Amino acid sequence: MTARPLTLAEYEDLARRKLEPAVWDFLAGGAGEERTLAANLSVFDRLRLRPRVLTGGGTPATATRILGRTWSLPFGIAPMAYHTLAHPEGEVATARGAGRLGVPLVAGTFASRTFESIAEAAAAPLWLQVYCFRDRSVTRDLVQRAEHAGFEAIVLTVDAPHLGRRLRDVRNDFRLPDGVVPANLPGGNYSSPGGHARTEFDPALDWSTIQWLRSVSSLPVLVKGVLTAEDARLALAAGADGIVVSNHGGRQLDGAPATLEALPEIAQAVAGGCPLLLDGGIRRGADVLAALALGADAVLLGRPVLHGLAVNGAQGVEDLLGLVAGELTEAMTLTGTASVAAAGPQLVAGADLPATPRRPGPAERDGAAGDLRRDELHGSVSDPVLDTMNFLNEVTQRYPEAISFAPGRPYAGFFETEQILTHLRRYTDHLAESGATPEDIGSALFQYGPTAGQIRELIADTLRADEDIDVPAESVVVTVGAQEAMLIALRALIASPADVLLVSSPCYVGITGAARLFDIVPTAVPEAPDGFRSADLEAAILAEQARGRRPRAFYIVPDHSNPSGTTMPLAQRRELLDLAERHDILILEDSPYRMVSPGRQLPTLKSLDRSRRVVHLGSFSKTLFPGARVGFAVADQVVVGADGATGLLADELTRIKSMVTVNTSPVSQAVVAGMLLAAGGRTADFNAGTAAYYGDAMRTTLRELGRCFPEPERTALGVRWNEPTGGFFLAVDVPFTADNTALELAAEKFGVIWTPMAYFFPQGGGERSLRLSVSYLTQPQIAEGVQRLADFIRFAADARL
Repeated sequence: MTARPLTLAEYEDLARRKLEPAVWDFLAGGAGEERTLAANLSVFDRLRLRPRVLTGGGTPATATRILGRTWSLPFGIAPMAYHTLAHPEGEVATARGAGRLGVPLVAGTFASRTFESIAEAAAAPLWLQVYCFRDRSVTRDLVQRAEHAGFEAIVLTVDAPHLGRRLRDVRNDFRLPDGVVPANLPGGNYSSPGGHARTEFDPALDWSTIQWLRSVSSLPVLVKGVLTAEDARLALAAGADGIVVSNHGGRQLDGAPATLEALPEIAQAVAGGCPLLLDGGIRRGADVLAALALGADAVLLGRPVLHGLAVNGAQGVEDLLGLVAGELTEAMTLTGTASVAAAGPQLVAGADLPATPRRPGPAERDGAAGDLRRDELHGSVSDPVLDTMNFLNEVTQRYPEAISFAPGRPYAGFFETEQILTHLRRYTDHLAESGATPEDIGSALFQYGPTAGQIRELIADTLRADEDIDVPAESVVVTVGAQEAMLIALRALIASPADVLLVSSPCYVGITGAARLFDIVPTAVPEAPDGFRSADLEAAILAEQARGRRPRAFYIVPDHSNPSGTTMPLAQRRELLDLAERHDILILEDSPYRMVSPGRQLPTLKSLDRSRRVVHLGSFSKTLFPGARVGFAVADQVVVGADGATGLLADELTRIKSMVTVNTSPVSQAVVAGMLLAAGGRTADFNAGTAAYYGDAMRTTLRELGRCFPEPERTALGVRWNEPTGGFFLAVDVPFTADNTALELAAEKFGVIWTPMAYFFPQGGGERSLRLSVSYLTQPQIAEGVQRLADFIRFAADARL
């Protein structure tokens, strides 16, 4: 029997019992006074969320966007000193556990592990919290060292000219245990944290400190400790990139507001001008939602994270954050809150707090009563995953002279307009030769046609000839591209919130976008550097089962994958099929690049499938005719009805399709059918020249990367790339954060466009990698484009982007 998960209260109780009393008092007391913490907790306890029913919102969208990065959850980990007091691995374990859920970590000045070791363990954004020391060189060195390690922002604590009087520490005469020291500060006497701070912190700070930090680092600067609207406006005027509402840094005035009490007026003053975060008193998922409702874009969790760390290291951190995430999702569901963007003051009751909308809607701005509010639409329209391709298209349109490695589309030189008419005529001749009358042929082209498709037999014949996939035509559903095949498969298979879709990460954004439309939150299975491993999938399945959920399907591109270009070895394919049968899951196999890749291809998962575990998703967009938008699903799984009657999963997909696109364009099907007939049912032969072209394009790209980055420089910069044997894509690791800002700079200043790999990680990751597509360019364009890319990478490394 699987042990039930611990509650948040149980984590706290276990941590209290595990730690020495004086250490517990130090960790539990917060950075400021005990009464400050008590006041924060009290306000959250008084607050009530207003439940709503029959809202039809589905699974809420918990993603938010902070400083250009998408956070999978609207919370991070607040800066706290000396994590090694809770666990020997300290901040390294915290970063590791948080990264598994994509939760950012704000490491403290008094971190007990080096910035480099924390960064190595992290798989989510890292920020650095700093104090301004009397000796400014100490602060400067901290910031520059963290920036070099890959940290992404600076959080300046501004409310600590005088530390609060921590009565428990005074009572215990608390001293740090031997060996517990700040790993990133110069040597000194740190045994008394309060005493050291009083002598070393600069008490004479003003708003010019923000500009000083900008002079020593290129990182964005947030200010932590703001409690009034006046200071919020001054922070914006001084150039702050974000504000953290907090009263945990130092001594507070008697009667000063708790953080949640101060939040609404600050949100009104900021008015969306910068990210607004809150820390202090967050203990539950409902607390997170309350802060979002009153104006925060995200919150920072503190003490509970240390409880999880003390109980079970990195796994304890991951599990505790998962509990908070689950509570947040539940609170959003019960209040009818479809997305983080939809959280507003209407959710809150009982706290006697001023209510200020976080983001004014169009009607409020313009006075137009008929305007729609975006936050009242389905949460998917505000989800960043649906904006990724739009952003790439916008960049491409703005910089038409740039060489683009972004589009994953076929090379345009393969197509001639007359081909369409030739192939259409070939199909109509085929119909006539098969006995169809002119009226039958006219109906086949002009009428809707069968929902499941009118060229299923030809597709089944092609699958037998090309892929050794032997299935009846009745198991094939012809779709509007593979994207519709994904959509209807997800709708059929993921029937309840307890059903789990697993995806290999990084993965194609089409599957995560389709999942979002149905409020399905995929569980990411991280790929190793050399590709997918069945052991990692099994671990994810067992973890979901331990949470009481049902792993239902696993999506993967096994051949020349999008985005990384990796190919699954044959032995791993057999292991995956065995695992699917053992754990009773289906595999969604999406493999559009096989027939346009040089050399002999490994067997598809479907051709090896003896237990009907694989739903094969296919497309003719890469192999024949992208504009036709013809794809298919092979779904030969048997479905048993309540009355005992049986049918195929393809029949159920057809029912869903009838309510989505009704049918796939008969003219498109006819042109594709003519091409299949021309190829004698073997698209591999039809695409021999195409595959050779793409193989040459990949080899040219790899050769030019090697030329532009000789081995010594490559190693010094930390530039690496994989070497796919086919397909359209490869991944390049770079020494900077490869985000939208860097992409736009590359397009504008260097004339080269690429795709951030972070787009393809559903739960965070890939921040220092980019995807290159080699399919759309000529070899001279590839050579010039790689040179431009190399120039940009060197610039970005020198500028520490």
